Amino acid sequence: MSKPVYGKQAASVQATDKLSVAAWTLCAAFLLFLGWAAFQIGLFNGMTADFEKPIYVAALLSCLLLLAAAVLYFRAFRLEGQRDLLSLAALLLPLTYALSLFGAASRYMAMNMLFTQFTYAAVFIVSILLLRHKRLNSAVQHYVLALAYLIVGFGLLNWLGSWKLAGSLVGWFSKTVINGQYNAAVMTDSNGLRLTSVFQYANTYAAFLMAFLFVAVFALIRSRKWPGQLLHGFMLVPIIVSLLLTLSRGGLVLLPVVFILLLLFLKPVQQILWIVHLAIAGLCSLLITSPVTRLGLELNAEFNSSAALKGWGYLLGASAIAAALCLVVQRYLAPWLSRKLGRLESRRMSGLWIPAISVAGVVIIAFLFIGTSARNILPANIGTRLENINFKQHSVLERFTFYKDAMKVVKDYPVLGTGGGGWATLYEHYQNNPYLSRQVHNFFLQYLIEVGIVGLLVFMGFILFIFYKFSREYLKRKTDDYSNGFFYLIIALSILVHSMLDFNLSFAFMGMLVFLSLGGMAVAMESKPLRLQWNKLWIRAGYFTVLGIGTGYLLFLSMSYTRSSSEAGAGKKLIQVSQSYEEIKAPFVKALSIRPYHPESAVYLSILDQKVYEQTKNEQFLEEGYAVLTRALKDEPSNKELLTQLASYYDLKGQSAEAYQVYLDNADKFMWDINWYAGLISRASLLGQQAYSKQDEAGQQTYFASALAAYRHVTDGIAHLKSLPPEQMQGREFFATPTIGLSAGRVQFLSGDKDAAAAAVKQGFVNGYEDLTDSGGLWTTAWYSGVIARSQELGAAALKRSQEAAAEGKLEIKDQEKLNMQRYFKTGLDAYTYAAADRDAQQGITVTPELLLNTGKIQYMSQDMPAAEATLKQGLSEDYSNPVNREVARWLLAVQQRMQSVQDQALYQKLIAADPEEAARISEIAGMPL
Repeated sequence: MSKPVYGKQAASVQATDKLSVAAWTLCAAFLLFLGWAAFQIGLFNGMTADFEKPIYVAALLSCLLLLAAAVLYFRAFRLEGQRDLLSLAALLLPLTYALSLFGAASRYMAMNMLFTQFTYAAVFIVSILLLRHKRLNSAVQHYVLALAYLIVGFGLLNWLGSWKLAGSLVGWFSKTVINGQYNAAVMTDSNGLRLTSVFQYANTYAAFLMAFLFVAVFALIRSRKWPGQLLHGFMLVPIIVSLLLTLSRGGLVLLPVVFILLLLFLKPVQQILWIVHLAIAGLCSLLITSPVTRLGLELNAEFNSSAALKGWGYLLGASAIAAALCLVVQRYLAPWLSRKLGRLESRRMSGLWIPAISVAGVVIIAFLFIGTSARNILPANIGTRLENINFKQHSVLERFTFYKDAMKVVKDYPVLGTGGGGWATLYEHYQNNPYLSRQVHNFFLQYLIEVGIVGLLVFMGFILFIFYKFSREYLKRKTDDYSNGFFYLIIALSILVHSMLDFNLSFAFMGMLVFLSLGGMAVAMESKPLRLQWNKLWIRAGYFTVLGIGTGYLLFLSMSYTRSSSEAGAGKKLIQVSQSYEEIKAPFVKALSIRPYHPESAVYLSILDQKVYEQTKNEQFLEEGYAVLTRALKDEPSNKELLTQLASYYDLKGQSAEAYQVYLDNADKFMWDINWYAGLISRASLLGQQAYSKQDEAGQQTYFASALAAYRHVTDGIAHLKSLPPEQMQGREFFATPTIGLSAGRVQFLSGDKDAAAAAVKQGFVNGYEDLTDSGGLWTTAWYSGVIARSQELGAAALKRSQEAAAEGKLEIKDQEKLNMQRYFKTGLDAYTYAAADRDAQQGITVTPELLLNTGKIQYMSQDMPAAEATLKQGLSEDYSNPVNREVARWLLAVQQRMQSVQDQALYQKLIAADPEEAARISEIAGMPL
């Protein structure tokens, strides 16, 4: 059996002795890097700007570690065995992501994933160089296990209300501590509170806990001294309780799968000990899970020191009992089993009986907790999650939908893929229903999407070779030489198996753990000599030269991108505190000078330029914003925010046809975005109205046909959603909004189909408009006035709710109410446009002062002050004894006051003369929060 060393043993030993201090230094830096990564939420895969900077910092640190390793091991490195070639093969992983850049759907996200993949490759190469040293290998294992235990303890600190203490422990180096609290260490979703610790995502934390539960059992059995056995036994209960508190069904389903797979690698004595230790810890955990869950829910609502102490008492007490029992098992039962079953272990297939029996045991336990009232011993939230484990459960159905839609992407991008982040960029074009998921929830399928068949074959060949070589020799072992490698196999296997149902490796720290573990397995595997003579100086020098150049280039890029990210972050902060255009603009310009395609910086700068244009009417600002947008869209053609800003540019230019074209050309990219289709239908309808008024029959037909086609897409989509299984959630809202009902109805009315027009209005006029759907009263002065008044009323109420939610920190409610407000106001403004068109066409419509008043209010609350002023001026009257006329004057003067423009003093004096209290009312409107 080959020893896990490079080259000739004598040379390797000499190199090890000479490099001992340097190797320890490199190892210490490497371990600190892992510890830093564990607490950075930003090491998520960089799909948004909030997560990008730590990706670049991680790549930068990886470059430095890799360069240090290259210098340190240049003379000791040999290309003699299969293991040695893995260091070369690891570079193919980021190379496949580099190749996918040629057809990347999003250059921004593709570059972020290239940095992430390079980080993984660097971790693997550094690991395979360091772990060949036995003492360093042992140090890494102890550190990784200690780090895992710290993460478990950190999560429980947050669960039991000590989030201030937890935040203070890591706040000095982690950007994820906000107002003293680690961000989302306990998350909230439709299932209630879920423990996430440093991952901010419960399912990934469950995968992490599953891996280190088995590592802890392995470490317990391998430990020869009682303090180690006591420590690892003690940690089993906190790990199991934490796993239950994640409420992760995937974790609970895959836990026995991974357990049985790992049993196949063990001898019968070890298998029995694993089962006994897990049974002890599991029983102790079940006894305290209910009170710990209840106390955690209370403490996250309001901290109480006595409740916190009680929770820790349960945890520490159960952990101590489990540790003591495990120690007894190791001290007395383990030797007895070895004596009794020693001969059995030498027989072939002896290790298969217990796993086979375990399968039956798992089935029985699963039946008890899922199909019987035995689950009542668990807290209600956990019991409910177990009860819902079935193939008709919504998350299962949703995942099947993700996978089917993912294969549609693969069909269109089969060879090199879409580039990193391709699914997040393109999924709205391929999705079956309007779900919102920027992840496929299957790592391997997402990898296939991003780098195509070529990249997946490289990746699968890489990891399967390591698993095959290590497993083949481990199962044939006659000594315990492979125990170090098994430590790493547990981690890699657990995370990769769980990643078939989730996106764990989108968290770079989890990916780093996997590639560290692959390196540990590669060091332990048998390395057959290479048939070809690779160990030549020029080949080794060439490898390190390519490695050095590539690493140096990525080091330069990571430094540049880190600076760009810092500038973008500085610009976002300035927006909150500064009123200076030049001050805010400067950091965004610097960010874009490094990365012209950075979408968030481009969006912010274009918004800034457009706002300044609205204030100054200086075309230069508008054109600068346009240049920024068009440059970014070259590399980000599917970015919705950039496209929306481009349409806004055309709107400000008065080029409504071009703005409409942006919506039309990109409608297929956002097939289930009802807001996009509402905008498209409204724009097509309004342009069709203009063509109708000008008697432009060709233009009228073009726009009307487009509006009706988009409307049919919406109605067909609504019908399709009704065909989904009742257990499957449709995802985002998708319905005929009031704007869609009004716009589609208008098109059909002008096309002569009054019945279809009435049906469209009725379908869209919901949530407050129901009494305005009488077909006999449509398209009259009273009806238009009623629609506009109702839109103003509903929009103002939504604005107030949005402001209240913002004050209470309820951001999701705030965003939804803000969207509702925009929908209501858009309906009212479109109704005003149609009323004005009918008036101009002498269709018997009168634009009354009341109608103009409510339209002006909508424009005012939409912060379109010039339009509000122009509209309200149309409704002015000299009769100030009429309350409607006074209100029109009042709002007009408030608009002028808000705009800080020249106020109509004559109007003001007349209004005050009619009612002196109007002065206070004007000030109240002008000071209204918007």
